[in-house]
Amino acid sequence: MPENTSDLKTLKVGPWVKDIILLIDLGFYKFHLFSRIVENGGSFVSRLNCLGIDLIGKHLKDIKLEKSDDIFDVNVEVSFDRRSYRGESKKDNKIFRLVAIYNPEAEEHHFYLTNIAPDILNASEIAAVYAARWEVELIFKELKSRYELDQITTKSSYAIEALIWISILTLLISRKVYSVVRKLNPDAKMVRFTQLRWSSIFVQNSSRLLSAILDHLGIEQDFSTVLNVYSSEALDPHVNRERFREGLWS
Repeated sequence: MPENTSDLKTLKVGPWVKDIILLIDLGFYKFHLFSRIVENGGSFVSRLNCLGIDLIGKHLKDIKLEKSDDIFDVNVEVSFDRRSYRGESKKDNKIFRLVAIYNPEAEEHHFYLTNIAPDILNASEIAAVYAARWEVELIFKELKSRYELDQITTKSSYAIEALIWISILTLLISRKVYSVVRKLNPDAKMVRFTQLRWSSIFVQNSSRLLSAILDHLGIEQDFSTVLNVYSSEALDPHVNRERFREGLWS
């Protein structure tokens, strides 16, 4: 089966994967990677985009599955090249679990490769776990596009950690308000409350939310309050830096 190696260098497998399930994107699809995950005590679930695995003397793509075959769950053996050592590489074989679930919307079977045993997750649960990968991607997209997680320009580890936590806390507050809005609109279809649309509305109205919270706490917002905020936030921490336009601002 063809394997994509373009993104593999960004994923370093080690002891940290122990007891963790990794949901593998097709950009990381490689049998050697799957083997490393297993060897370090981890688990994985990956979609298959082409079907060239040998199965009882046949190629899986040659096996025709019908709609009635809702679930196809077998063990398969895959072969791959180990990393070369002193100019020599050797073949290796691993047994993985191949699962196929019929998707009525796409009107086709979706195939997954994993090392998770059936007594831990059945075939339907494997598909459901992998579907969660899209939700994770949406959360990261929201963090980057709405809460500026991708706008970190500092190299200070403390500042980076603080900015990451600010983005995460903003996301949590957004979700809390979102749950309230959902309860106020019980008859609206869930599909109409998309994550990215909601996050845009939340950001656009965040100043109003802050004003409402301060008002609820009895904190008066007047002109002097605004000036105090301006006075504190306008102070440049780089006090010793020479200013090119010092004369213009004085």
